[in-house]
Formats: sequence, structure tokens, C-alpha cells
Amino acid sequence: MSNSNRKTSFLWEGNSLEIHLPQVLSEKEISVDWKELFLQLQNNPRNVKVFAKNLEHSDSSGITFIKQIRIQSESIGANFSLYGLNEDLSFIYKIVEDDSKRSQIPKIFALRKSERIGKLTIESLLEFKYLITFTGELTVSFWSSLLHPSKIRWKDSFKVAESMGVNAFPIIAMIGFLLGLIMSFQSAIPMRRFGAEIFVANLVGLSLFRELGPLMTAFILSGRSGSAFAAEIGTMKVSEEIDALTTMGLPPVQFLIVPRLVASLIVTPLLTIVFNLFGLIGGAVVLVSFGFPLITFINQVNIAVGLSDILGGLLKSYFFGMIIAAIGCYRGLKTGSGAGAVGESTTAAVVGSIILVSLLDGVFSVLFFYLGI
Repeated sequence: MSNSNRKTSFLWEGNSLEIHLPQVLSEKEISVDWKELFLQLQNNPRNVKVFAKNLEHSDSSGITFIKQIRIQSESIGANFSLYGLNEDLSFIYKIVEDDSKRSQIPKIFALRKSERIGKLTIESLLEFKYLITFTGELTVSFWSSLLHPSKIRWKDSFKVAESMGVNAFPIIAMIGFLLGLIMSFQSAIPMRRFGAEIFVANLVGLSLFRELGPLMTAFILSGRSGSAFAAEIGTMKVSEEIDALTTMGLPPVQFLIVPRLVASLIVTPLLTIVFNLFGLIGGAVVLVSFGFPLITFINQVNIAVGLSDILGGLLKSYFFGMIIAAIGCYRGLKTGSGAGAVGESTTAAVVGSIILVSLLDGVFSVLFFYLGI
């Protein structure tokens, strides 16, 4: 092998720099060529010609060396030409030279105000369309299950009821007791000025049965059970388990959502009763500490609270439970892809449930007022 074929040679022909590559071009061979290349380019050639007819083998550093010759030549305004590169090395060189694969920072265009309004309107309409479709499908599946109870997956319903109801008993009881205790103390302070501490029992009883019992129970279940529904179904959506159910001919609404809805409708009124009971216990503790007999507290609650108050609160809790289960499952089905998708669905389920429960509670308050309940 001649010495010219062992190393890269740099020759000048007028204003043209000719670079003749050796048979082997690897990291070892080009370690010196880098410095020589920069020295030769300082003479500002008009043309840079690379002859690769002798080149038989090259690793990635050799291909990168050829590419750097082109880049440095173009940076000084010289014309670059490559001759004689064999077919295999040409294929690798084209891949390295493919500028279309370079990562580019996408251009971000700010939307005009009218475009933002239009985008928001379209997204809202699509969301509303999906919500209407989901509501209709859930309504049909639920009433079909009530007419044919064998369609309901009772085993799953009881399992969800255990998780949603029995396991939630301690926190429901504790918050109910503390709320009744706090309400009694706070209301007793102004009533003591008029010697009317006994009417604290009336206030606590009416507030719990008509308003705070169903509402606070719904809020607790929204954060505890509604978020769990969204997380469970959202995880199934991300892992494509819901798509697998659809492929097997199992409707996700009937298979997943109806059992959770049935469990929520059963459990929410029962937990509301538990909340009211422990709220009354908390109020009774305060009244007894003021020196009133327990029987006096019970009599005052019986006088203040009627059957319509109890049934009205349970009716509220029934619809609140329906909203919690429906919104939690709806947000689970709407889960997108990505690491944070399940968390976003969970947050949206809790926020949406609390907002809708509050709105529905306002509707019930106005309705009860005009009905004289």
C-alpha cells in the first residue's frame, strides 16, 4: 500500500483545495487531519474538492469528518464537491447529511382573539356533544338494568359499595360529629344573650337534615369516591383495557359504569343518615355540657324536624350520589394519553362533582321554597 493511500492528502490546484482520502478513514487516521483541515481552510479556497475513490472503509468518525469538511467549506463561502464515494458509504453519508431529521423548534403563532373564541366555542360544543351522548347511553343502560336486574354485575356493585360506603364510614362519622359540635358551640354564643341555648338543637337538626348532611356527604364522596372512579377508569383507558372490552362486545357503560352508579345510589343516602346521626350526637354533647338533659335535646329535634325535612335531604343525597358516580366515570372515559392524564381526569372529576352538586343544591333550595317544604 502506497503512503498516499494511508493518510489524507491536501493538494492545491489554483484556488481549489483537493482533499484525497485514504483507503481507511477512522478515528485513528483523522486525529491529525482535523488540524490540517483547519490550517488549509485558512487560505480561503474558492473550491473544496474531496476525492474518495480510494476510500474503502470508514467508521462514523470518518463520515462525520467528511460532513465537517462540507460545513467548514460552506462557512467560508467555498464550493464543496465530493467525488468517488462508493455505494455503501454514500448511503451512510446521505443519512448523516439528511437535514430534514434535525430537530427544529416549532414556530408558535399567537391566536387572534376571534380565533381563540372560535377554538373555545368548538371545544365546548364537542364537549357538550360527548356529554349528551354519555348521558343518553348511561340513562338507557341504567333503566334497562333496572327492568332486567340480572344485567347488573351485582358482585362488582357490592364491592364498590363496600369501598365507597363501609370504608368511608369513619371519616363520615368523624366529620359529622365535629360539624355538629362546632355548629352547636358557634350558635350557642349569640343565643346565650337571649337565654335561648335550647334552640341550638332546633338549628342543628334542621341544618343537618335539610342542607348540611346531604351536601357535606356529597363533598366528601366527591373527593374520596368520585376521584377513585375517575382514576380507575382513566387507568383502564390509558392501558387500552376499555378498547379491549369494546372489541369483545362488552359495552363499557354497562360493564363498568352501571355497577358504580348503582352502588353510589345505594350508599350515598345511607352515609347521609350516618352523617346526620353523628352530627346530632355532636350537638347533644354540647347541649348536655350546658346542663340540659339529653331528653330535652331529643324533644327539641323532634319538634323542629319533620318527615318532609328528612325525606327532602335523602332525596337530595340520591341525586348527589348519581352526579358523583356519573361525573367520576365520565371523566375517566375522557382520559387522554400521557403520564399526567389520569391525574388531570381525577382533578376534573372532583371539581366538576363539587360544582354540579352545589348547583343542584341551589335548585333544590329554590324548589323546596316554592313548594313550601
